[in-house]
Amino acid sequence: MSGSQQGRLANKECSMARAMEVVGDRWSILILREAFYGVKRFDEFEFYIGVAPNILSNRLKKLVDAGVMARRSLPEHPRRYEYVLTEKGRDFFPAYLALKRWGDDWLAEPAGPQVVFRERAGGRPIEYPQLRTKAGKPLSLEDIEVVAGAGAVPFNRRRFSDVAPAPGLGTKAPASGRKRK
Repeated sequence: MSGSQQGRLANKECSMARAMEVVGDRWSILILREAFYGVKRFDEFEFYIGVAPNILSNRLKKLVDAGVMARRSLPEHPRRYEYVLTEKGRDFFPAYLALKRWGDDWLAEPAGPQVVFRERAGGRPIEYPQLRTKAGKPLSLEDIEVVAGAGAVPFNRRRFSDVAPAPGLGTKAPASGRKRK
């Protein structure tokens, strides 16, 4: 098997690649944003996002099929539905907050972000998730080492073992010293 074929297999098995299949496009993230804001109905998603109905329908189906959202009949209109976050969808909230924080820090208008989150009880601004060691020390990219996990395919077991750390990147470079493409 060629290196590029091994890389494609590794990507197929990669949890990040799988996550991006579910939530890795603009519309899916915006649907989740609105769901975190409390939106549940198709017409509300369409209005707040400004997405074409066919695209919205496709993305909602994808999120439902992935178990991120559930489609439920409205009691007052049995042929109409609401879309609610499942436990899996609610568990995406910290990842959403990390992406929002990055956008607020680097891409917001000079006046600041359009939307902020506060604790419902007390109204205090929430603290965004930060990477920390088990002892509570903040972590930066340079403090992180990438190693093969228990579910690694052979390609990644080789890729992330028997290599020297790459200076300042938090990842490892091949032992031969050549850069990966």
